[in-house]
Amino acid sequence: MSDDNDGKKTLGVRGGPRAGNVKQSFSHGRTKNVVVETKRKRVVVPKPGGAKPGAGGNPALGDPSKRPAGISDAEMERRLKALQAAKAREADDAAQREADEKAREEERQRRREEAEAKEREERERENALKAKAEEDERARRAAEEAAKAAAAAAANPPAGEPAAPRAQRSAPSSAGANARRPAENDDRPNRNKGRDDGRRSGKLTLNQALSGGEGGRPKSMAAMKRKQERARQKAMGTQEREKVVRDVQLPEAIVVSELANRMAERVADVVKALMTNGMMVTQNQTIDADTAELIIEEFGHKVVRVSDADVEDVIKEVIDKEEDLQPRPPVITIMGHVDHGKTSLLDAIRNAKVVAGEAGGITQHIGAYQVKTDSGALLSFLDTPGHAAFTSMRSRGAQVTDIVVLVVAADDSVMPQTIEAINHAKAANVPMIVAINKCDKPEADPMKVRTELLQHEVIVEAMSGDVQDVEVSAHTGQGLDQLLEAIALQAEILELKANPDRAAQGAVIEAQLDVGRGPVATVLVQTGTLRQGDIFVVGEQYGKVRALINDQGERVQEAGPSVPVEVLGLNGTPEAGDVLNVTETEAQAREIAEYREKAAKDKRAAAGAATTLEQLMSKAKEDENVSELPILVKADVQGSAEAIVQAMEKIGNDEVRVRVLHSGVGAITESDIGLAEASGAPVFGFNVRANAPARASANQKGVEIRYYSVIYDLVDDVKAAASGLLSAEIREHFIGYAQIKEVFKVTGIGKVAGCIVTEGVARRSAGVRLLRDDVVIHEGTLKTLKRFKDEVKEVQSGQECGMAFENYDDIRPNDVIEIFEREEVTRTLT
Repeated sequence: MSDDNDGKKTLGVRGGPRAGNVKQSFSHGRTKNVVVETKRKRVVVPKPGGAKPGAGGNPALGDPSKRPAGISDAEMERRLKALQAAKAREADDAAQREADEKAREEERQRRREEAEAKEREERERENALKAKAEEDERARRAAEEAAKAAAAAAANPPAGEPAAPRAQRSAPSSAGANARRPAENDDRPNRNKGRDDGRRSGKLTLNQALSGGEGGRPKSMAAMKRKQERARQKAMGTQEREKVVRDVQLPEAIVVSELANRMAERVADVVKALMTNGMMVTQNQTIDADTAELIIEEFGHKVVRVSDADVEDVIKEVIDKEEDLQPRPPVITIMGHVDHGKTSLLDAIRNAKVVAGEAGGITQHIGAYQVKTDSGALLSFLDTPGHAAFTSMRSRGAQVTDIVVLVVAADDSVMPQTIEAINHAKAANVPMIVAINKCDKPEADPMKVRTELLQHEVIVEAMSGDVQDVEVSAHTGQGLDQLLEAIALQAEILELKANPDRAAQGAVIEAQLDVGRGPVATVLVQTGTLRQGDIFVVGEQYGKVRALINDQGERVQEAGPSVPVEVLGLNGTPEAGDVLNVTETEAQAREIAEYREKAAKDKRAAAGAATTLEQLMSKAKEDENVSELPILVKADVQGSAEAIVQAMEKIGNDEVRVRVLHSGVGAITESDIGLAEASGAPVFGFNVRANAPARASANQKGVEIRYYSVIYDLVDDVKAAASGLLSAEIREHFIGYAQIKEVFKVTGIGKVAGCIVTEGVARRSAGVRLLRDDVVIHEGTLKTLKRFKDEVKEVQSGQECGMAFENYDDIRPNDVIEIFEREEVTRTLT
């Protein structure tokens, strides 16, 4: 081993030199024994009293006693040399950086000067080109004038002057112009010297990026061609195309990319302008209207402020021209009291059996049908329910109809829902035809019906009025032809017309959530033609028509005015009564639906926010003594759910009420079960069932699910359940009176009244009141009732007995004891 290690400490082990054998192993089982000797270098550490610095060593190395242990003079000298070399390198680097910075500054200055020179040359070249163009124009005009003058002179030459000198005089001017052109052409190469054809160099800075300077990615070939084309047009003296000033519609908030699209500007330019104004945004971020207005004005466009409600302006109210209108089938609504034969009458007209499929034999949905008569005329019928809970359905039927057929049973006459149907027809201002049904029954009395209709200002033709009346029988078919003739006559008087060649508009008669088809809406088209593939908005929902199904269950491609169809393709279930409008694009429909949904949400929030703290406190105080029955309702169609909720709101009084936590359309799901469990409410399914996960969850959580198909049963059960929350009514029955004759003190009992029963009977279990001078002094129960020495249960009138009051001793002679019993009476909701 070498001893020349510059004072470095070598590896070693304690104990001095030591020899040993090491066995080395190699591949394929080969081994080798080697002798290894380890040595430790001895380090001499000078004693504290050793030589002083400068006594014989190098003074630059410092005092050896202050060095770390094991550092020799050679190591110290090497370290000093390395330190000096590092300082020298640092000085050289600083000088180099200074020189580089100076060179870069000179380069930047040179480039600025070159750019300025280029700009000057460009301006000079443009001026020269303009001057040249003007000179050429003047020369051209002079040549034209000379040619005209020469032609005129040749036609009429003056006496004594030849025509040749005139041509010679015009030659010098053209020669001078040609002499000037080479001089200008010779000057062009010198001006183009030093140009780099717009090639950029150097680093891109933030200021250059924001100010539109050079930098960034290289320009595309198309951009270079556009630049060359602009330069060529500029050189030819043609003016650039003027900027198109646009009217930019600006809502309350807008996305940057949409703003650029409306201005027809590049998105990058808009983002750059926003960054210049201090807003670091991307093209997908939203900015407010004030900021967008500044950007629009900066780009030279005009601002047109619009509100959120303006999105509905795309749904235009088109006034159809008279020549575009075509006859359309009438819409007839069948109305009347429940069980008066409305659906049976319509079945007889249609030759169908709808009533056989109705639960309980009553109509609980609004149905839309189209009938073709023997004469070939088409009639659209709406069949409305007659039950009291379906008021909203009858109102919707009256609003979209042309003619109301009021069905009244001849054996039942005018009933409450008959009166309601009359009011709906009058409110909708539509003509009415009275159909007196069940005339085949022996107890039928049509004249009674006509007479009772007079009380409600319905005067039929048989009573010298203007309302048509027809006696019919759905069972035998009597009078059906006369009814159809009356409808056709009334429709002919109305002259119903519509324009089928326009965007469709219709009303939602009913809506439901079908398991296999999704949201389905029954729509009565009022104007225009609804076609498959049309994009529409209806209430807070929108969609695209995927399929149209008529009342016979057949798929059709289009539906004209007065045609009821089922529409598939909605994104959600609309409300019954919403208006359907066809739009041009899906974006418009989505925007309108989102606006309507937001407006409805804000309206609900505003209704809750308008309540003051005092009103909340007073309502909470009123609700302290009110018991609530929470329920969840799921129905098959929107109209049924609405009718059930309205019926539930009418159940209750000051002590109990029904609260519908949630109502919806479709099957009962797990989320409904979760809500019912949290609120302790039962789930009512009307013509719907719970799916398998919901049933399992209900069994696990103990939630009650009840199924109904007739609205009568549902309302009766809820009434019974709500009646159970009512506190029982306490009624008192007086059974007797007793008069105190004497008061005795008995040890262990206290004061005992010696009484005689003057009226009725005295019972041990009854309640008693102590009357003194006909004023109630005490009310309580008896502690003891004795006849002689025996404890008895009751004492009859005219007999003497002993009475002691429970926890009361202030009794006196001649006091009267009133004996009564309390009875709890169960109350019910009416």
